Amino acid sequence: MGNDDMGAADVDTRLAARLAELRADHGWSLGELADRSGVSRSTLSRAERAEISPTAALLNRLCAVYGRTMSQLLSEVEAAPAQLVRAADQAVWTDTASGFTRRSVSPPQTGLRGEVVDATLAPGADLSYDRPPVPGLEQHLWVLEGGLAVTVREVTHALAAGDCLRFRVWGGTRFRCLGERPVRYALLVVAP
Repeated sequence: MGNDDMGAADVDTRLAARLAELRADHGWSLGELADRSGVSRSTLSRAERAEISPTAALLNRLCAVYGRTMSQLLSEVEAAPAQLVRAADQAVWTDTASGFTRRSVSPPQTGLRGEVVDATLAPGADLSYDRPPVPGLEQHLWVLEGGLAVTVREVTHALAAGDCLRFRVWGGTRFRCLGERPVRYALLVVAP
């Protein structure tokens, strides 16, 4: 996991501590969390000790178990949110294994249900989530540059720059970069 504005190791360390804290708050052993998430005990243990950088798919599974969006989880390892979020202060997280980069343009804040994410998928990137982090999550995906294939409820939509897809997430989703250039899109997320 990388970060443009904070040290990647620092973010990994804080994320690892938060993941361990969440499991402890629920009173679960690594085995219980593995059963609930479908992630192996060894992978969970290594993620909680910051020995590995969790992938987007792994974080999505853990978010589903803990009832959080990925942005909510990542915001919990950052400083307290402010009303004005300057570009230089927007957290950037990169999953190099899948070619996915996300910028928290407007991270979640107590009392607000929406957030804005600026996402980029590298050419050839194919990112799948087996479940929503929060069932019924409302999403508005607006393609800014490039082409994107989005599969929701087993229907695939091919999107070009300027296209917007609106949906609620109840099951698995898939995001694939179309073409030989990265695809950049804005994702507006509204908690149910």
